[in-house]
Amino acid sequence: MPVKRDRAAARAPAGTRPTVGKPSPARPSRALALALALVGILILAAATVVIVTVRQHRQAALAELRPSGIARSIPTSIANLMALSPVPAKPAPGFTLTDQHGQRLALSEFRGKAVVLEFMDSRCTTICPLVSEEFIAAYHDLGPLAGKVVFAAVNVNPNHAAVGDVAQFSTEHQLTSIPSWHFFTGPIPRLQAVWRGYNIEVQPRGPRTDTIHTSAVYFLDPQGRERYLATPMVDSTNAGAAYLPVGQIAAWGRGIALVARSLTS
Repeated sequence: MPVKRDRAAARAPAGTRPTVGKPSPARPSRALALALALVGILILAAATVVIVTVRQHRQAALAELRPSGIARSIPTSIANLMALSPVPAKPAPGFTLTDQHGQRLALSEFRGKAVVLEFMDSRCTTICPLVSEEFIAAYHDLGPLAGKVVFAAVNVNPNHAAVGDVAQFSTEHQLTSIPSWHFFTGPIPRLQAVWRGYNIEVQPRGPRTDTIHTSAVYFLDPQGRERYLATPMVDSTNAGAAYLPVGQIAAWGRGIALVARSLTS
């Protein structure tokens, strides 16, 4: 046995070498050890491939999952892109505010039309300009149905809440090209009441910086009820500037138009 040979070698007289026979099974040759190591690496690599493949299949399956309650006219890919979800069809919290034209309007005055309602910072330089592009794309995508949809936003910047502030933002980002566009503002307590009604968190950071706020798009039906909620998205360049690929902006615009169209049909 290997153990006996090792003990015999240990008792060999000084100055002599133990007789070397065949390699002990307990001590594989270097070539065999390398071969075993290679086999182990191949097995690990194969297992890694299997794990990655399973994960990819799982991600693909999740990508095809469709939220329940979404109109059939809205593709699953668009619904997932927008993080679109249906909400209980309850009356949307009402408000009366002033738009960029200085016109005082109540939300209830839009009954009979679908309303796409966003919450925007009048000095925003990140996600709000991107949403503005998506609104414009949606307006053009609606075609003849555009007259049945109102695009609106409520100001979330308490440091820049004047009519001139929302008018300037509307002009700079070409939102005035949408005939039914309304960027609402008003006294801070009244704005705060609207934010609370729609579960919008607002954290002002000063007059020279963007306001941190919940980014959400509500879709209201012609009866003034909440029907859908979407979450806008944004990416950033290596320099930190906010952006979205043109294709995603177009997809968002198409999605907004599809949701609005489903509410008017």
